[in-house]
Amino acid sequence: MYWSLVGKLILAGSASGEESALVEAAQETKKNVNAFQTWLQDSLPGMISFSIKVLVALAVFFIGAKAIRAFVRYNQKRMDGKGLDKGVSQFLNSVLKFGLYALLAFFILAQFGVTASSIAAILASSGLTLGLALQGSLSNFAGGVLILLQKPFVVGDYIVEDTHGNEGTVVHISMIYTTLLTYDNQTVVIPNGTLANTSLRNLTHAGKRMEDLTVGISYGSDIKLAKVLLEKAAKKDEAVLKDEEVTAFVRELSDSSIDMGLRCWVEPGQYVSAKWHLLEQIYQEFSKYGIEIPYPQVTVSFHQNGQDAEKEE
Repeated sequence: MYWSLVGKLILAGSASGEESALVEAAQETKKNVNAFQTWLQDSLPGMISFSIKVLVALAVFFIGAKAIRAFVRYNQKRMDGKGLDKGVSQFLNSVLKFGLYALLAFFILAQFGVTASSIAAILASSGLTLGLALQGSLSNFAGGVLILLQKPFVVGDYIVEDTHGNEGTVVHISMIYTTLLTYDNQTVVIPNGTLANTSLRNLTHAGKRMEDLTVGISYGSDIKLAKVLLEKAAKKDEAVLKDEEVTAFVRELSDSSIDMGLRCWVEPGQYVSAKWHLLEQIYQEFSKYGIEIPYPQVTVSFHQNGQDAEKEE
């Protein structure tokens, strides 16, 4: 009896303890829910306001970016209409585009309470870091300014950059980079700083280029006739400038041939095609008049069975 009564008391105490723990957990949960509701009620206006600012900022960015692109295109056409140098107008438009996007960024930041003085303070405090990070870009910008002032090339020129061997027609000069288009339609982008601080060749600046060809003929061929045929081939080619001198001459007496030289002038844009046409025309003229273009020949002397012998190849 005694132990049965004790067991009942213990079970009753356990049940009351569990109920007490459940009550305490429910009260704690209710307290947390009330706290969350209070925080949500207090923060909801701010969250809505911030969300509206984000949406407005995105709308301003997309509308502003579209307006900037339209204005830049209009400004480019306006400068082209005034006959401004293509490279200068492209460079100025790049600077204008960068400045307008910077103003747009400042305007968007202002919507979030960031003032111009705050931005200036951040830039001032991180000036050294920014200077180091933008060192290459600033060098390229300065290189672009030098290119526009000194004009080693303009848009439309064909240039060869000697350091890395890049070459092509200049199609765009921006604030940081210059874009070339190769003969096989590849795009090459070169930093302005590289072009300003290295040697380069402008193949179209003078308005004409010299074709300097070498053709070998055999030692038994008529040199005077070969010179006449070389000049004839050059004067027949439409790409050769008619008011410029055409010169045919003996360039060198080599081991297996007499090397004849031909010099004439062509427009820069037709330099490669003119070379192809001239070589084809020279071969046809030489074949017609029996001027031989020899294969390499060598005479070998050797000693065999006590006698000197010679072998020709």
